[in-house]
Amino acid sequence: MSTGGHPFAPPHHEQRWVDTATELAAEFAKTAGALDQSAELPLANLQALHGSGLDAALLPKELGGEALSYRSYGEIVRLLSAACPSTACIWVMHIGAGVGLAEISAPDAARFYADELIAGRRFANALSEPTSGNLFMMPMQHAEPVDGGFRLTGAKRFASGCEIADHFLVNALVEDKPTFFGLAADPATMRFIPIWDTMGLRASRSQLIEFTGTLLREDRRCPALRPKRPNHIGAGLAFLSLGIADAALAALVDHARRRIIPTTGEPLARMQWLRFDVADVHARLEAATMYARHMCWLADENSAEFVPATIRAKQLANGLAVDAAQLAVRVGGASAGYLRSSPIERIFRDAQAGGLMAYSLEVCKDTLGAALLDGHDG
Repeated sequence: MSTGGHPFAPPHHEQRWVDTATELAAEFAKTAGALDQSAELPLANLQALHGSGLDAALLPKELGGEALSYRSYGEIVRLLSAACPSTACIWVMHIGAGVGLAEISAPDAARFYADELIAGRRFANALSEPTSGNLFMMPMQHAEPVDGGFRLTGAKRFASGCEIADHFLVNALVEDKPTFFGLAADPATMRFIPIWDTMGLRASRSQLIEFTGTLLREDRRCPALRPKRPNHIGAGLAFLSLGIADAALAALVDHARRRIIPTTGEPLARMQWLRFDVADVHARLEAATMYARHMCWLADENSAEFVPATIRAKQLANGLAVDAAQLAVRVGGASAGYLRSSPIERIFRDAQAGGLMAYSLEVCKDTLGAALLDGHDG
């Protein structure tokens, strides 16, 4: 897959990474259905991503990486999501936590986390609290001071890939201020609550974590709340939904071309209503794609406009993925769109997840709408 030909294309010298992701995605697609059925973590896929060098490539150059552009990163997330969105979801969170810790930690800890990521250690986020809704950057749970750091008792939810994580990015209130820490997995004080029985992204296994006096070490406290570069989670979420929309559109087009209407003897693809609806979805997909790519360009420029752009990009992509998947179900009908034997059924369930992830689709709309109505830019 070449990404050239548009103004926000990845740098030419990074095309090899997009090609690598294209090859990996083709293999991941073969097991996506089975992993969904079993709700089993796609460990082999995650290991393949690390083995390809993609994990390390996203680190800053001074920490042993290539500072891979956000423009390339977005295309890669989209490819992975179209093939196996659970794999893409875990990988986005893994990179967000691993590269994030390397960029907001003190120098010695930053070097440690970069080396751990390069060595293949797994990272996960533990930021969202059961009572905090979408305010994952604003923790409500207090960490109490003790010798060597602070102790946290509470819970974090929706920690994708937490069961195989070696390190966590976690936050808590310290002296009433949101504070971030790197945390090594601690089986003695951390417990994963087996509540994961979700409708979509089943293989992401985003569990609830219970902390009981877990030590947040002072030397793993992150002094900088804002990294030198934008976090990869915000940049990746829109592309998770765009990849699912790609899969939905491809599945419905394939079915419409092969499905013959008994009364006319013509393929379903000849139906005018379908052509109208497919044209609408395709146009919206192109528009959402261009805005998401613009958002990544802003990230590469380290622009202050990146944050509001992530909200707009996520809103556009989340809604589009749901609409594309709904159209695929209509086209597939009972046999190809509703039964578990069809990939369309899984794609429809996966499409719902993006709008629920923080910031949820409703929070995105409220934030942008309030900014406009209050008379300033969102």
